[in-house]
Amino acid sequence: MSGYLLRRLLALLPTLLVASIIVFGVVRLVPGNVLDLMLSENDFASSSHETRAQLEEALGLDKPIYVQYLVWMKNIVLHGDLGDSLWRNTSVLSEIGERLPITLELGLLSLFFALLIAVPVGIYSAVRQETLGDHVGRTFSIVALAVPNFWAGTLVVILPAMWWGWAPPNEIEPFFESPIQNLKVFLVPSLILGASLSAVVMRMMRTMMLEVLRQDYVRTAWAKGLPERTVVMRHAVKNALIPVITLVGILVPILFGGTVIIEQIFRLPGIGQLLLDAVTARDYPIITGVFLVAGVLVMTVNLLVDLCYGLLDPKVRFDRK
Repeated sequence: MSGYLLRRLLALLPTLLVASIIVFGVVRLVPGNVLDLMLSENDFASSSHETRAQLEEALGLDKPIYVQYLVWMKNIVLHGDLGDSLWRNTSVLSEIGERLPITLELGLLSLFFALLIAVPVGIYSAVRQETLGDHVGRTFSIVALAVPNFWAGTLVVILPAMWWGWAPPNEIEPFFESPIQNLKVFLVPSLILGASLSAVVMRMMRTMMLEVLRQDYVRTAWAKGLPERTVVMRHAVKNALIPVITLVGILVPILFGGTVIIEQIFRLPGIGQLLLDAVTARDYPIITGVFLVAGVLVMTVNLLVDLCYGLLDPKVRFDRK
């Protein structure tokens, strides 16, 4: 296990390097220029070329893009510094550190609700195939797939405010200081995002359960007279979960993209809102910093997914050569 883990961690380094090059370059291809925005913001739209050159030099944008990238990477490797915001002159790490816990809590709660809905319903639909419960579960998954989470979130914000004068709370309190108030803020957005994700997981869970239930070793368990609960939970579910866990790892980037939109709808000051504001302002250090941190999180989750295989399938041996 230790050897496998070390190899996977080393393999993350070139992946992060390539991702950082792509993000650093693509961000600067976005139409619009931070210099123009800053000059127009301060009513210097018709300023001289010297003023523009001074501002460009102060921001470090006067150097070629490959030099900017090398300086950025040097600061990350040697000092763990992602740079400073071009507008607020604050540390990118501090900005991300303030917002990241909100996005992580929203993402984890959404994933929790997605699995809480998808796994039991998927198991029940497979075990009780073609019954009323199966049809209800499949219908729910189709509706959840068809309805975009941003549309559902917008309705939840607008309609109760129009009809009853109620709006979802957005005053965030730390979880350990006020758990109830904290969950009140995250409950509705995480349920909406979780329900959207649960549709795909539910259909995968049902499909894999149906396949496993047709295997010979499951028929043997039935023939031995074992109780239904034992056959389903001990023999079928454990093997059916392996592809589902793989799917969860694939859905993590989609989950991050969903939090960007949901945070904006429910006015949650997380990474998503920080990223949207940075893109609007062409704040390159924050954009690249957010994408780099998101890439590390996604690759870490995929590594954890791979490690879960060994827990579910004893035939998996990570240190096998």
